Amino acid sequence: MSFLDLFDSGFKKRNEDHFAAIVRVAMDDGIISNDEKLFLDRLARNLHISDAEYEKILMDYKSHPINPPTSYDHRLERLYDLSRMVYVDHIKGDHEEILLRKIGIGLGFSPENVKYIVDKALTLVAMGVDLDTFIEEIRTMNQ
Repeated sequence: MSFLDLFDSGFKKRNEDHFAAIVRVAMDDGIISNDEKLFLDRLARNLHISDAEYEKILMDYKSHPINPPTSYDHRLERLYDLSRMVYVDHIKGDHEEILLRKIGIGLGFSPENVKYIVDKALTLVAMGVDLDTFIEEIRTMNQ
């Protein structure tokens, strides 16, 4: 096995674990809504999760460890990516906010301030800011 194969398998495993963690958040209320399903479908494509892996994860998502990023910047990067996906998919209104709040808590943001972080994230993404500006704006909001 080459070094590149090790890197690829580790990257693939992290993507699967990240996807499974989001499935776990979506399943928190016992069902996956249509909006959540659409989001999961898009996320699976973006994370290069095959249809077979997707189905396997849906059936056994609890067997994957939840590993939210330990770095605040990495949490913000994931929130940025996920917010952009939700925005691009045109998931609007309460469903959008509920979904991102659940994911935000799953990423390690505190339940007390996740609403404010998600509101700011959606506003920034709608404005078309880049990742660096997104991180800077969210950081200044929490100071």
